[in-house]
Amino acid sequence: MVLKSLIAAFAMGGIATALAAPAARADGQIVVFAAASLKNALDEVNKACEPDVGEAAKISYAASSALAKQIEEGAPADVFISADLDWMKYLSDKKLTKPDSEVKLLGNRIVLVAPADSKAEVKVEKGFDLAKVIGDSKLAMGDFKAVPAGKYGKAALESLGAWSSVEGKVAQAENVRAALKLVATGEAAAGIVYQTDANAEKGVKVIGVFPEETHPPIVYPVAQTAESKDKDTPAFLKCLRSAKASELFKAQGFTLLAPTQ
Repeated sequence: MVLKSLIAAFAMGGIATALAAPAARADGQIVVFAAASLKNALDEVNKACEPDVGEAAKISYAASSALAKQIEEGAPADVFISADLDWMKYLSDKKLTKPDSEVKLLGNRIVLVAPADSKAEVKVEKGFDLAKVIGDSKLAMGDFKAVPAGKYGKAALESLGAWSSVEGKVAQAENVRAALKLVATGEAAAGIVYQTDANAEKGVKVIGVFPEETHPPIVYPVAQTAESKDKDTPAFLKCLRSAKASELFKAQGFTLLAPTQ
């Protein structure tokens, strides 16, 4: 019960905010729905872009799956940044994004993390013994049926032959930052998160990096929503690809997929 309560609390907490209700625009302010793993970098980019855009965006962070559903239900978002291509396609197939605005913006890696004081060591390779690392504890990861980080993590573990040995020990969280917190607080012995999440949390250390060929490419696409009416949205999208934004994204560990404008 304690673990379930913590998962819910972290998922709804400030650092990785899951939306309880659609965000409201304030005086025409741009509203951005962004994957939870972008928080540190995008907060900095938002500040840097304010002079060019003319305003700071209001950003709501959560799992890409939750955000896409919110937009489908009519939440007033101008921009959607997903942590995978699937949830962007989900909205574009329903004609809820402007096709000519969609760009593959960023890339990332998934890593295996443990609490900062852990003595665990592991080489992530075919047949590695992840169950031994976890022991009687839990493996924290995003909901592997919906949250991109969870989907990437499950695919990697299946590819490496480790999924069946840990499936019963998985603590699924509503977003990747919630999974990260479970590891940082010692509620889980290990977790699968993005490299950028590990960089942002001093309470964890990376004990293994998943080979890129073990899971689908990690791509963060961005698009303007079909219902967006804010005149400054194109300027915000352009600034996301500016040199100053690119440097901030790289500083947090993201790779750049779109040409700098």
